[in-house]
Amino acid sequence: MSEKSGRDVVSDREYNETVLSGLYEEYYDKLARYAYLRIGNRSDAEDLAGEVFLRALKSLKSYKDQGIPMGAWLFKIAHNLVVDYLRKKQKQKTVPIEDVQIESGVNPTITVEKKLEIERVKKAMEQLTQQQREVLGLRFFTGLTSGETAKLLNRNDGSIREMQRAAIEKLRRLLSTDE
Repeated sequence: MSEKSGRDVVSDREYNETVLSGLYEEYYDKLARYAYLRIGNRSDAEDLAGEVFLRALKSLKSYKDQGIPMGAWLFKIAHNLVVDYLRKKQKQKTVPIEDVQIESGVNPTITVEKKLEIERVKKAMEQLTQQQREVLGLRFFTGLTSGETAKLLNRNDGSIREMQRAAIEKLRRLLSTDE
């Protein structure tokens, strides 16, 4: 290896580290929301989002720009971490107890009604395909554009918009008949 190509590798790594630190600001909340949507535990979702950046930093030397934005790479890492997390949870035999926290000054009736509405939407979403749930999660809970979602899922923009439309239509039908 020539001395020049060695410097290019170092400068590429430094460049990637700079880009990654900028992506932290842009993507941390999106990754945490994505993980929360999939696992349902806010604290663990935030931990997973942080772990995404640790893994990305460790893997920077092997990252090669192939026309896919680093943000999509981060979501791939997040997806793998979520899958691992869910696998571990399935192996556990204990049933998690949900913490219901009621803030002082908040009407408990409203808190319960919100929780019931969220459960209703979750049940309806379970009737969507896995890909439809993934598209809705990436589009609405993490704020990705249809183009970013398409790149992440190796689809074209039109198929993402069609999956989104079909999923929303099915959710509307399910939620309107559920009342």
